[in-house]
Amino acid sequence: MPAERFVEQLNVQIGNELAAHNQYLACAVYYDAETMPQMAAFFYQQALEEREHAMMMVQYLLDTDSEVTIPGVEAPVPTFSDVTAPVALALEQEKRVTEQINGLLRVAREEFDFASEQFMQWFIKEQVEEVATMTDLLTVVKRNLDDVEDIEEYVAREQNGGAADPTAPRIAGA
Repeated sequence: MPAERFVEQLNVQIGNELAAHNQYLACAVYYDAETMPQMAAFFYQQALEEREHAMMMVQYLLDTDSEVTIPGVEAPVPTFSDVTAPVALALEQEKRVTEQINGLLRVAREEFDFASEQFMQWFIKEQVEEVATMTDLLTVVKRNLDDVEDIEEYVAREQNGGAADPTAPRIAGA
């Protein structure tokens, strides 16, 4: 059974992941309204990934016979000043989530909770990818502010989703 401190923090993180889901939905809706279907699709997919991360955490708690608490979340930022703003917000969000994930790993180590530490390893790898993706996307968006078609082409070309990761934790309800 996971350490109590880890369970408490993982339940908090479930809320953080669901808040990220909602924020990415708001970003997707913004790009949909701007008639940028590639950016909208990218952020709709990011929203689904964040929900899946939350549900992986739920499944881990269920698998370890731990209490699951689905916390409420703050409303997302609903409006943006330009096409750069949602990506800049997403990058900051991913950096914040990386700190949160690192904190969870730290708690698992401090509590000698080796199973939870192993569970968190996938999320560490995932956050490296997420920060890199958003950093690259922000660079492209800033460079092509005057030509949204170039942004759309980049996303269509580079953000194709890829194959499912066989090392990913199980998703509750999937």
